[in-house]
Amino acid sequence: MNIPTLSKRLQALAEEVPAGSVPADIGTDHALLPLYLVGTGRCLRAIAGDVHKGPFETACEAVAEAGLSESISVRHGDGLAVLQPEEADVLILAGMGAVTMIQIFEAQPEVVAGAKRLILQPMIGSGALRRWLGVHNFAVVKEDLLEEEGRFYEFLVAEPGNATKLEEDILFDIGPLLWQKRHPLLARLLDERLEHARSVAMEMRKSKDAVNTQRYKDLCERIAAMEAKRKCL
Repeated sequence: MNIPTLSKRLQALAEEVPAGSVPADIGTDHALLPLYLVGTGRCLRAIAGDVHKGPFETACEAVAEAGLSESISVRHGDGLAVLQPEEADVLILAGMGAVTMIQIFEAQPEVVAGAKRLILQPMIGSGALRRWLGVHNFAVVKEDLLEEEGRFYEFLVAEPGNATKLEEDILFDIGPLLWQKRHPLLARLLDERLEHARSVAMEMRKSKDAVNTQRYKDLCERIAAMEAKRKCL
């Protein structure tokens, strides 16, 4: 059996999966992560789910070729609908936006309630995801950043528990644990986000109606808060 070589991004996800757990990789694509976790012996069983028929079929073929069809259950379905409550104790969602993740969680709350760990890699909107986790009794226990092929990837690991109350709202967007340890990539990530936010604000200033909206006011406040944090790095 050939154990797949993972990208830096997938390797970072794999390292957060507890040994002996039963992970469910939602949006599994080619099932590389479940194949690695079971193939290395880190997990005895895993579940791979994908809503799209093409990736689902590709995952089925890859698992069959590896001889792991008895250990990895590949399922075709939308989000967590492929799972029964407490069937998987680790939920992995990566490569999608935070809004999509939240929609997936809210569609099957009973599955989320049975999870012992959430391993998340939002492509955008991590602030909204942190807020949702806190409201729904999940504490973020680890945050990390990595850069691969010129792109930043943000990782959150959450477990059931009471979230720490944040003194500053901007820390939801920055990441309180990333800020606490002054992650070496955080300055560059903030530079990228500030550039985007300033560009949006500039476009909005071209319209008198836009500058009078609450959205514009909130954006300007967010830019000022990010600039203040950036000066500290």
